[in-house]
Amino acid sequence: QVQLVESGGALAQPGGSLRLSCEGSGSDFRLYAMGWYRRVAGKERELVAVISNRFGAKYENFVSGRFAISKDDSKNTVYLQMDNLEPEDTAVYYCNGPLIRDSGGDYYPLYDHWGPGTQVTVSS
Repeated sequence: QVQLVESGGALAQPGGSLRLSCEGSGSDFRLYAMGWYRRVAGKERELVAVISNRFGAKYENFVSGRFAISKDDSKNTVYLQMDNLEPEDTAVYYCNGPLIRDSGGDYYPLYDHWGPGTQVTVSS
């Protein structure tokens, strides 16, 4: 069973930056794609970014070059650097993995398990 723990969420001002971390156990991050998701209040959870050693990084359109996903396989940790934050980025952020990539290049969680998430609030 994969265990994932997110951290790094905080209150940030518009235009500010945050770096989220996700530390995992029970799985080897080198072997799988890992992703960051978010749930805005009142909406469905949505994918933000994915990273895999084979296919690199992939971002949803709303990221618009503001976020960067990375991972340190030696630490089994995935990061999400978020710059130029907007109030619309306010959400609970979750990581998940392993992710499965389909023939169309879309990713889906292999397991429907989620960590507690970390709250990001962007407000002046």
